[in-house]
Amino acid sequence: MSEEVKPTNAELIDVSLLNPAVPEDEKRIKEAFEDRNWNEIKSADSWVIFKVMAEFVEGFDKLAKIGPCVSLFGSARTTPDNPHYKTAEEIAAKLVRHGYGVITGGGPGIMEAGNKGAFEQGGKSVGLNIKLPFEQHSNIYIDHDKSINFDFFFVRKVMFVKYSQGFVVMPGGFGTLDELFEAMTLIQTKKIGRFPIVLVGSSYWLGLLDWIKSTMLIEQNINPEDLKLISVVDTPDEAVKVIDNFYSKYLLKPNF
Repeated sequence: MSEEVKPTNAELIDVSLLNPAVPEDEKRIKEAFEDRNWNEIKSADSWVIFKVMAEFVEGFDKLAKIGPCVSLFGSARTTPDNPHYKTAEEIAAKLVRHGYGVITGGGPGIMEAGNKGAFEQGGKSVGLNIKLPFEQHSNIYIDHDKSINFDFFFVRKVMFVKYSQGFVVMPGGFGTLDELFEAMTLIQTKKIGRFPIVLVGSSYWLGLLDWIKSTMLIEQNINPEDLKLISVVDTPDEAVKVIDNFYSKYLLKPNF
């Protein structure tokens, strides 16, 4: 009998084994291949433009005078009995005591913990909620005048980076990584200032950082200096200390 050949990580995934598209996905996929006349394009795209503009205007209007804030990112799936939830809550509370407001994605999990820590200390508690078919709903700890709902992720991300003087990143999924790399990219390309980025939970993040060093850096797709954009900590005190130490050297300034 021939020896069984075991699949390797390098083998392609059989797409037939992936989750099947739901009817809504199939509709969107098919629409991408349909021809549309100019009137249809003009009408649909014009409404999207106006909606995007409206979200930007609301965001700028509500956040223009919030003062120095730190964005806190992390998973919407983290439950209140998870140690990461308590850590996020303590970080937010400590940030408020040190003079910062807290901005989160406005939903449950780590976002709720961040807003809760800020709210219970009497600090500014901002929630930038995104409308999703699952997971996301506004938490109860957001200041009512600082709660904004978005349809577009890219508008929401502009608000995160435009009004933040630092970024604290708790364990999370794809959305958290998206927000982390957005901040890193904008700092690396000097589109925003060199604001501190703090990753909380070394056991969670070191695998990713090891890959960045052993693969991205070796392939020369980033520079060694880029690795200095990130600080890795394990406790609330350490997280806030990174922010405090940074601003003991620099004056606060607008991001753009």
